[in-house]
Amino acid sequence: MWGDQAYKGQTEVIRKHAPNARDFTNRRCRWKDVVDEVEKARNRTKSKVRAKVEHGIGVIRRVFGFVKVRYRGLEKNAHRLFVACALANLFIGRKQLLRGLT
Repeated sequence: MWGDQAYKGQTEVIRKHAPNARDFTNRRCRWKDVVDEVEKARNRTKSKVRAKVEHGIGVIRRVFGFVKVRYRGLEKNAHRLFVACALANLFIGRKQLLRGLT
């Protein structure tokens, strides 16, 4: 489970619902004006992974307007989400795709 510091206190709830999940939430790296450089480096690595996921979600929400889902039926909503994810992948990789055409 990946998350920011907002999920730090939710370890017991996560264990209850997903006992085999590993906890990759960011931890506090500063305590009483002492900076733990090892924990800071771990948080940076975790944030890099989360940023890649959150960038794609941001594209889906901002570019394709997938902010609210109207109830159209589960199958139609799922289909719309899958199409939005596929289009987001094309949108994110558009520069590499266009370079291949020239």
